[in-house]
Amino acid sequence: MARRSTSSSTGRPTGTGPSGPRNRTPQPVRLRRRTFGDVVKAFLAFVMLLVLVVGVPGALAVTVGWPLPRTAPSMDWLSQPIGVDVFLNTLTVIVWLAWAQFTACVLVEVKAALSGVGLPGRVPGAGPSQLLARQLVAALLLVGATAASFTPGLSQLGHSLEGNQKGTVATAQATPGILAQQQEQAKSTAAALAEQAGHAAAQAEQGGSTATHGATKYYRIQPPEGRHHDSLWEIAQRHLGDGRRYKEIYELNKDRVQPDGSRLSEASLIRPGWIMEMPGDAHGGELVANPDAHVSPEVRQQIGDYAQTGDHAQQQHQEQGGGQHAGGDGATAQITVPSQRPAGDAGTPATHAQESGDDSSGHSSAHSFGHSFGLSEALLGAPLLAAGLLAALGRRRRQALWQSALGAVGGRRGMEPPIPAGDAQDVQDALLVGADPEGVRLLDRSLRGLAAALTAESRSLPVVYAAWLSHGDLHLQLAQPAGKPPAPWQLGQDQTFWTLSRADAERYEDTDAAAPYPGLVSLGTMDDSRLLLNLEAVPGIVSLSGREADRAAVFASVAAELATNGWSDRMTITLVGFGADLTPLAPNRLRHLDDVDALFETMEAETRQRRGALGAADHHSVLTGRTGPAQHTRWAPNLVLLATQPSAEDAVRLAELAADAARLGIGYLVGSERDDLPGAAWAMEITPDGRLLAPLLGLELQAQLLPAVQQRAVVELFVEADPERDPDGPTNAPPFLVDISEQGRPAVYARLVGPYEIIGLDTPDGERSPLLHEALALLLLHREGVHPRVLSSALWPRGVTDDVRDALLERLRGWLGTDPDGSPRLRTDAAGRLTLAKSVVSDLDVLRSLYYEATQGKGVESRAVRGRLLTDALVLVRGPLLADRAEGRYRWLTHEIIDAQLPLLVADIGLALSAFHLEKDRAEKAIEALGAALRTAPADERLWNELLRATHATGDPDRLRALAADLIARSGARGLPPRTEALLDELLPTWRDGAAATG
Repeated sequence: MARRSTSSSTGRPTGTGPSGPRNRTPQPVRLRRRTFGDVVKAFLAFVMLLVLVVGVPGALAVTVGWPLPRTAPSMDWLSQPIGVDVFLNTLTVIVWLAWAQFTACVLVEVKAALSGVGLPGRVPGAGPSQLLARQLVAALLLVGATAASFTPGLSQLGHSLEGNQKGTVATAQATPGILAQQQEQAKSTAAALAEQAGHAAAQAEQGGSTATHGATKYYRIQPPEGRHHDSLWEIAQRHLGDGRRYKEIYELNKDRVQPDGSRLSEASLIRPGWIMEMPGDAHGGELVANPDAHVSPEVRQQIGDYAQTGDHAQQQHQEQGGGQHAGGDGATAQITVPSQRPAGDAGTPATHAQESGDDSSGHSSAHSFGHSFGLSEALLGAPLLAAGLLAALGRRRRQALWQSALGAVGGRRGMEPPIPAGDAQDVQDALLVGADPEGVRLLDRSLRGLAAALTAESRSLPVVYAAWLSHGDLHLQLAQPAGKPPAPWQLGQDQTFWTLSRADAERYEDTDAAAPYPGLVSLGTMDDSRLLLNLEAVPGIVSLSGREADRAAVFASVAAELATNGWSDRMTITLVGFGADLTPLAPNRLRHLDDVDALFETMEAETRQRRGALGAADHHSVLTGRTGPAQHTRWAPNLVLLATQPSAEDAVRLAELAADAARLGIGYLVGSERDDLPGAAWAMEITPDGRLLAPLLGLELQAQLLPAVQQRAVVELFVEADPERDPDGPTNAPPFLVDISEQGRPAVYARLVGPYEIIGLDTPDGERSPLLHEALALLLLHREGVHPRVLSSALWPRGVTDDVRDALLERLRGWLGTDPDGSPRLRTDAAGRLTLAKSVVSDLDVLRSLYYEATQGKGVESRAVRGRLLTDALVLVRGPLLADRAEGRYRWLTHEIIDAQLPLLVADIGLALSAFHLEKDRAEKAIEALGAALRTAPADERLWNELLRATHATGDPDRLRALAADLIARSGARGLPPRTEALLDELLPTWRDGAAATG
């Protein structure tokens, strides 16, 4: 009999012409002939279908008729007694609904059977009904040409589905995990499927699965030798001659129970002691035939037991629609939090851009608004990276403010940070929109809480390869089982997943535990989940291939997030071949080396040092060093990012260097023009359309990138905020100067410094008033303009739709009204940003203008004018910014530096007014001005030092001693600042005696 071409596991025809790999050695297909029993079954099925689909509604229509009321029922209908007619009508409605559901099941099954491709869709709530419909339709079509393509083993109707056909028609499932396998849907024709199913049925008649045949070969997963762990790729390379045939091994063994009770559910989650059934053409001395006398009785028994699991696994796979595991089995249950890909998309790669960068935040990307308004979609879809950059930028700007406070009063450059423009302004807006600081906070607390709990139980940290964030829940994927996690963590889909729900994460409080996994970094999203790879835990090198520009965008994103993330304490990021201009992001973390030779010189020395330190401390790895008393002082990771292609010699040398890297807390991400870099444990590829592919790991992500334009703009923001940059440069004027004369009275005046009040507008009615007030406050604090998406992100941090945002803007525009010339007070500039008219003013605007005029304007030439302006400014200060804001609102203030600017501004005003009075020996007036400023800036050392001088000027030593005692009491265990101690030594030499006496 001529050999027929059949479908491989990849859906490509084999047997004629160029072919893909097959699961088994090609065998002649013996077609099963129809019997008289098949015809009888088909006839009975036809009769049952006719009765159920046609007879039931006909009988209902004839015997009962229309069961529902013909007129609208009144309220009296509820009080009427329930008679026989009402009961029968109700029962009839239920039967009609059941009939409709069954009929839908029949139509779905018939359509799937006639199409010959894929499993039928699932009718909601119709499990038993759809199973009955499937069996009846299958029996009816058993005598037709499409019967074999409908379901395997039709001759066993009513019994267990038999046959070990792997990958025939399977819908894909997106199980979150670093090794999540994207299953392939069969794409062969109905005839090829019929032959394959007939082949499976013939095998079933001969004795069940091919796994029971004596010629079947098996491979037992070997324990790791040194750092090398067995993988399906390496097994396929050794025994099939092509590592890419690992999918065949996976399909043969998927979901089958292993000797330790777990199952193979992901292509690279294999463990020592597991058994793999191999394709028929496998070869090599490590293979075991069943039965085989050359293995121990224990192994022979395990292989025999494993050989019986094939049919059961296939039956479970078919009954559950191609891969949706039951949630009750801890070994096979999926992580249920991330949403599954619809059945209609089975086998379709996840190539679409994600609408959500990280579901833990609820932020929506540019797609939620239909367009991005010119903002960087790369940053809009990177919430953790954006949050880290935004927090680091805020710290840098505050540092610049505080350092500028050490200079002379007045004329300081750092009081008003420069307002970004162009690409830098767009990137800053994208950071404000895309950032998810709450997600970063929860991730940091969850990981530190886990470390603290393990320390309390005297347990070491498990090796974590990756973390998944999905809908706010955190899933850690371990390198190997590590027992039961400490509460509130729970086991996930198997023993290698630890899961923490968002609700439990929110209960964590701050802890002083060291950051356990500082090497976690975002790579991208798959479906509704965001992947963070733990670079320092990878057993070797992670290689990245693709075009140079695409690789550079990945490297920049990884470097920027590692440099600024919020879940790390200390680390070193070594950049080679790129990133010389990235160092302003984090000068203390980022280290740039010029070439590979410098890298080898540096890392060889560090590798020796770390290896010796671990041995001296009696630690197996850096993870054991991160629990216990030494956790804060040792074992910070060093993550090497090598963007340039190493030479062949350097690649081998690098592989040797990275052989023991994971144990030492050193990670290597290396760019390569090809995907065959020596020593690469994991190989990834970045495509021109922004997908990050790792076939061996089963990954296809929408990559997180930082393109060159956005990279330069981010660096510009940090450079402009550098406190050491041009300290003698020109002073920045306030962004908005108001007319402080009597003629400059504004139409709308908002008081923000202290309790929030608005003068000149009626208070809006209803529940929308707080939202309008908050929107106005945001606009008043940004006179340069606010991007519409920044406004909506600030007011609705979990996302909002276009219509809701636009409705708010219309209400705000109507509430603010128009100027006498008819122009609206809420406007849109040429760049599309929202701005306020000059007739809308806040007390903060006036405060800045008064101080500016006193120190750099009219007050410079006139002492009297300076004193009046400073006094007027200090009177405006009624407390902290928005002192009475409601809890839970104005969260966007955490991204601002106004909380640092306002106390410094008030302190400068107090110091300037104190100096003004001390020039005329008015010490009491100076003390009064300083006291007023201290109520808003109580921690400003300059105010206390000036208060000591003013008090000394009164000539009252007892008053000075009382003030010194008060300062000592306020300082507590930290002690007085050095400058204050030196000043007290000058003004009150005996102050230490008094401090010792009170101490």
